[in-house]
Amino acid sequence: MGLEHIGGRRDEPDPRGFLNAWVDETLAHSDDWFVTTPADDYVLHRTENGASGGRVLTFTSQIVSPWPKNNLVHARFFRARASGPAVVLLPNWNAKWHGQLNLCRWLNALGITVLRLSLPYHDMRVAPEHERADQLVGSNIGLTLQATRQAITDTRRCLRWLEQQGYTRLGLVGTSIGSAVGSITIAHDPAVRAGAFLHVSTYFADAVRTGMATMHVWEGLRSKVTEDELRRYWTPVSPVPYMHRLSETGQRLLMVGGRYDPTFWYEFTDEMFRKLRGQGIRLETLVLPCGHYSLELAPFAFPAGLRLGLFLFEALA
Repeated sequence: MGLEHIGGRRDEPDPRGFLNAWVDETLAHSDDWFVTTPADDYVLHRTENGASGGRVLTFTSQIVSPWPKNNLVHARFFRARASGPAVVLLPNWNAKWHGQLNLCRWLNALGITVLRLSLPYHDMRVAPEHERADQLVGSNIGLTLQATRQAITDTRRCLRWLEQQGYTRLGLVGTSIGSAVGSITIAHDPAVRAGAFLHVSTYFADAVRTGMATMHVWEGLRSKVTEDELRRYWTPVSPVPYMHRLSETGQRLLMVGGRYDPTFWYEFTDEMFRKLRGQGIRLETLVLPCGHYSLELAPFAFPAGLRLGLFLFEALA
């Protein structure tokens, strides 16, 4: 189960008992679990591929994973202005280094600076002998928990760097698993004014178990844990337990979903909408007649991109 990645033992005699106690403790003290300090080795490297390619920021991750290569964080920096609004962009699972650059440039055109984070085990952070980020979403329960926590603390270190550069109006943009990471981050970081999230779901385990792109992960787990057990064990990296923290902060959310999404089922997206509205959170929604991957294609990309850009322009003004 990978309990050594969350403070347990590889040969824990009662892994279920350990996980149940660990989940309760982590949820009760999530501020401590996600606490983040600024990095002391931020380096902004030379421009890549000309002025339009963005500069590359590197720093050491706060979480020490078993793969040193993964512990050096990379993020692409697209500066619109020397100060003012800025967002950390959190891409989808297995996104490529050059993914979502048009979104970065669209936000730049609106005067919003973008720092696009490469998630753990992606791009230059991929583990040796791996081609995909199977550690971030995989059948090792403890490693998936550690990797998602790492994504959240990496995001917060990006926010701290933006503050050091003079950006005072901060937001988050997330897609798919990036939305889960962003939702948990905004609930624990009051410096974030707004979050715009494409494809959202309630519980990490339910999205993985039912999603077309992740069903193989569930196949590797279903002989070891039940659906309810997996939902509980991965609750600390699910958005739902933390969203109530936004009810009185004034932080704003935009959530965009696809009604025919086979990866994040719409029933989970709609459940998220209802839960947030029931808690009085400042939520705007947009639902388009598309799926998980068609949202980034014409014609759906145009209304989604327009709504996202205008939302951030207003929320971070």
